[in-house]
Amino acid sequence: MIKTENLCYTYQAGTPFERCALRDVNLEIPDGSLTAIIGHTGSGKSTLIQHFNALIKPTSGRILIDGTDINADAANVKLARRTVGLVFQYPEHQLFEETVYRDIAFGPRNMGLFEEETDRRVRDAAALVGLDEKYFNRSPFELSGGQKRRAAIAGVLAMKPKALILDEPTAGLDPKGRDDILSIIKRLHEQYSDMIIIFVSHSMEDVAKTAENVIVMNDGRVEAEGSAERIFSQGENLRKIGLDVPQITMLTDALRKAGFTLPDNIYTVSGAADAIARFLGGGGGV
Repeated sequence: MIKTENLCYTYQAGTPFERCALRDVNLEIPDGSLTAIIGHTGSGKSTLIQHFNALIKPTSGRILIDGTDINADAANVKLARRTVGLVFQYPEHQLFEETVYRDIAFGPRNMGLFEEETDRRVRDAAALVGLDEKYFNRSPFELSGGQKRRAAIAGVLAMKPKALILDEPTAGLDPKGRDDILSIIKRLHEQYSDMIIIFVSHSMEDVAKTAENVIVMNDGRVEAEGSAERIFSQGENLRKIGLDVPQITMLTDALRKAGFTLPDNIYTVSGAADAIARFLGGGGGV
């Protein structure tokens, strides 16, 4: 479990540029959860996830991983960075080795694993994200955007973390690339039932298609949390803080106003298709 207790963080404290990024954040994210974090730019999303593997130390409050305060001492910080893997929004910030193979192998080697175990982890992680071994001897900077994203995720997975955190994993990708990355996230969730997977996104469609639970950040605070269905049923509240509901929800809202008898908790294309089919199959009209 990842738990925060009264977590606060202030950038450039004590200077004229002081800015409070997190304010009394209290969260519990259980093992096996697939959680999205949403919020407007500057709401504290990225700052929050960087606390989860001790990249940032709280101004006050605590972060607990399986009950251990990760900032209590240096050994806990080191353990947190092995336990919680973070994939940055831009993979170029994370890829640095001469070849793709060496990049994925960096974490296991840094953990002191034997070469045979490292090799097994590299190949397993690459297979999990759908990265063909033919790319192993290439420079990671020769890869496409989607392939770089896969390589960065594989490098984290090779360390076998208990939690995988992805910051805007589909940013800048074309529609196929976005769908591929979301499919990887869902496949990992299905295959590793105990792993916590958290992703930050500005795309309500990505969140609706993928996440089971959603945390809404606003002005450094947790505005709301709950199931995707519950969060997207609060369209008016989301709009007040600069967010929106998925486009399919807007469409079904419009259809409902036009006389279609549809449920008010639709937030995916498949859910809308099923509801409309039931309506038309029952002889409904407008």
